[in-house]
Amino acid sequence: MDGFQSKLTSSLRFRLSLWLSLAIILVAVAAGSLSFFTAFKEAKVLQDDQLRQVAALVDEHGLPVEPPDLSREDKEADPDLKLIIQTLGDSGAGTGGEKIALPAKLLHDGIQTIVLNGERWRVFVRTLRSGERLAVAQQSEIRDQIATDSSYRTVLPLVVLIPILTALISIMVGGMLKPITRLSHEVDSRAEQDLRPLAAHQIPDEIRPFVASINRLLERVAQAMDLQRRFVADAAHELRSPLTALSLQAQNVMATELSSETQARLIPLQQGIDRAKNLLEQLLAFARSQALVKSAVTPILLLPIVRDLLEDIAVQAQAKNIDLGATVEEGLSVLAHDLEIRTLLRNLLDNAVRYTPQGGVVDLCANAVAGSLCIEITDSGPGIVDAEKTHVFEPFHRILGQEAEGSGLGLAIVKNTIARLQGDIELLDAIHGTGLVVKVRLPRV
Repeated sequence: MDGFQSKLTSSLRFRLSLWLSLAIILVAVAAGSLSFFTAFKEAKVLQDDQLRQVAALVDEHGLPVEPPDLSREDKEADPDLKLIIQTLGDSGAGTGGEKIALPAKLLHDGIQTIVLNGERWRVFVRTLRSGERLAVAQQSEIRDQIATDSSYRTVLPLVVLIPILTALISIMVGGMLKPITRLSHEVDSRAEQDLRPLAAHQIPDEIRPFVASINRLLERVAQAMDLQRRFVADAAHELRSPLTALSLQAQNVMATELSSETQARLIPLQQGIDRAKNLLEQLLAFARSQALVKSAVTPILLLPIVRDLLEDIAVQAQAKNIDLGATVEEGLSVLAHDLEIRTLLRNLLDNAVRYTPQGGVVDLCANAVAGSLCIEITDSGPGIVDAEKTHVFEPFHRILGQEAEGSGLGLAIVKNTIARLQGDIELLDAIHGTGLVVKVRLPRV
């Protein structure tokens, strides 16, 4: 019962199908009842006409009224045709050889109903040209059975059609609501950054205002997001200059002759300034990657980008004595912005080198798998526990207990970039020993 109430409240298709089906059933019951009683009445009228026609045939053709020959095969005649034909005051018999005692004095010419020995009879009386009075009678029970059967046959098509009509209603309502289902699938399949207006073609007029309202909302959200991105980019750009100046001043101070205690206190200051600069660079990269949503993309080769990135990160890897390597198939290309792929791979490689301990290994492998471009970056670091794998893509999320410094924006940028490129990313545990395997799949050109 709870499921029925829930569907009745939440499902427009269920409500439409239910109420239309109930309306059809009620109309069918009313029409069936009217048809039944009308057919029943008409059958009674036809039966009365049958009695009149039999009496007219006997009178016009002077047919004898006598008991039938029961030795003939027609003694098994259809009981529906069973009639009693006799002259009043006579002991005549009907088509079945039965005899009934009709009260001649109580019967008048015409159609009438009498009761004999507890049974109801329908009798038609006619005065013949010979002066005799002829009675044609039929048992009311037989007449009622004939009329009822005829009425049921009249209603039978409605009974058969009701289930078919209810099934057709459910199918038609589902077909009429398909544009809504298609619209919901289109919205669900979009990425978070895809704020394009919904297509209004092939949409019923009743839903079109709702789609227009959604499009206006998407437009306002897009404007708000553009404003937010511009603010982040402007703020990061404005802060980068003073931080660069502070970093240079700190380096100049450290280059002078200072006591060891002062030098020791200046080192954390320099490290803090460097972290702030790194955060600003990530914010700028995040804003630039967001701004690329509406611009055109072109096929770009992957191998030259990987070579440039390895040269940039090689210094950082050598400082920790990390074995940094890459294997990329020749001719691999992806439909994207050059900046997107560089930012994506730089963040993944930078994270792998940063979290890999001294003397570790970081490998990049890229190849074509089943029509997709598959990029795997494997490191021998501490890895990520399963409970954290869904949260590390959130902006500014940091894993507790990790010694490596970071802004918390790298994987958020990676996630947004992959979503725009209609790819996917997966974090797996290393097969041998500790470590993490980052698997990225992108559509291949």
